[in-house]
Amino acid sequence: MYSFDPLFKTMEKRGITTYQLVNHYNISSHLMSNLRHNRNVTIETLYRLWEILGEDCTLDDIVKFTKDNE
Repeated sequence: MYSFDPLFKTMEKRGITTYQLVNHYNISSHLMSNLRHNRNVTIETLYRLWEILGEDCTLDDIVKFTKDNE
């Protein structure tokens, strides 16, 4: 399982809003919905988010992976 909660925390720390992602960085509102609901995204999306957040950003700043106990 995975969660994009770290992304939203990192955005807050860096002063980046979802409005900016959609309107300034051309991240689609559909993609934002996928992120908010922890749905699948592509590696390209993770790369774009990394570019936006800064090169000192790590994957742990965007997504958290956990074991699925089911």
